[in-house]
Amino acid sequence: MIEVEKHGVLLSKSGLGFELEGVLNPGVIRVDDNVHMFYRAVGKGNYSTLGYCIFNGPFELKYRSDIPVLFPQLPYEIHGVEDPRITKIGDVYYLTYTAYDGLNALGAYATSTDLIKFVKQGFLVPLIAFDEFSHLAGAGHHLNEKYFRFNNPGLISDSVKAQLFVWDKNVIFFPRLINNQFVFLHRIKPDIQIVKVDSLEELNHEFWQNYLLKFHEHIVLTPENPHEVSYIGGGCPPIETKAGWLLIYHGVYDTPTGYVYTACAALLDLNNPQIELSRLPYPLFQPELEWELSGEVNNVCFPTGAIVFDERLYIYYGAADERIATVSIVLEDLINELLLHTKPVFDAS
Repeated sequence: MIEVEKHGVLLSKSGLGFELEGVLNPGVIRVDDNVHMFYRAVGKGNYSTLGYCIFNGPFELKYRSDIPVLFPQLPYEIHGVEDPRITKIGDVYYLTYTAYDGLNALGAYATSTDLIKFVKQGFLVPLIAFDEFSHLAGAGHHLNEKYFRFNNPGLISDSVKAQLFVWDKNVIFFPRLINNQFVFLHRIKPDIQIVKVDSLEELNHEFWQNYLLKFHEHIVLTPENPHEVSYIGGGCPPIETKAGWLLIYHGVYDTPTGYVYTACAALLDLNNPQIELSRLPYPLFQPELEWELSGEVNNVCFPTGAIVFDERLYIYYGAADERIATVSIVLEDLINELLLHTKPVFDAS
């Protein structure tokens, strides 16, 4: 078992109106010795915006904004801007988030060149109705029933159903072009899928129709261990190592008292990250302490950001959907542990 050091709660709700109910699920990026953090801030009525702070090194808070830095402005995000991740590709920062309109939760993104001004660019995922998804993705392969379970589409009125899209969240960019392509992960429950495009402008409805016709070919990870049996989803932006892309993701399993969210780890192939090289057969870490076990949503460790300082990997996560906490691991130890669990490889390209 890998040794994980839990450093405790890093950021708590401040009492300001925009984060009165919680701070959680941060995206982080290192610039020199500073860690820039964009986090989900939840106000009254589960209305989410993005807060912002800067740390000197992994822990020392040096600045915290007293107002949101991103907030709902457009109809498709009117009920919340949620769960950011941030990656730099070339000279551009890509901040992905979940746009929530009260009915649909879909991956969108904004870009910046200075981490100060962000320009919202719209959706990265398909706006696809359940019936169309079923016809396309099910054309050649039987569909897992979990693709339809989470929104209970059969239990709502026809008028609402006409406005309902398949939820597609946890959009995470790889931090460089791979074979001259943008590559990102996304999640339609219960699996993690991958997209590779020469330009983000390709992501139109025709692209997604063709993508969904071969939906099974785009699945990167699927639940296979007891701690992820309900579903999995992307966590932190992948970190490039000599052994492969290190992916910290979340796994979920059901209990009589509800879901439990754990942090998990896998390695993906450097040249073709659609190939899974290895996966830990146990959680990297899971809810154990009071502030992970009890909060707005109990039993949650939800990793969304990771950086490296002095050969140590620091993972930032939402704890019980109310606060932000940190763990750290010797990076080499984690890679060596993953290499003990390698899988037979076939080329999925």
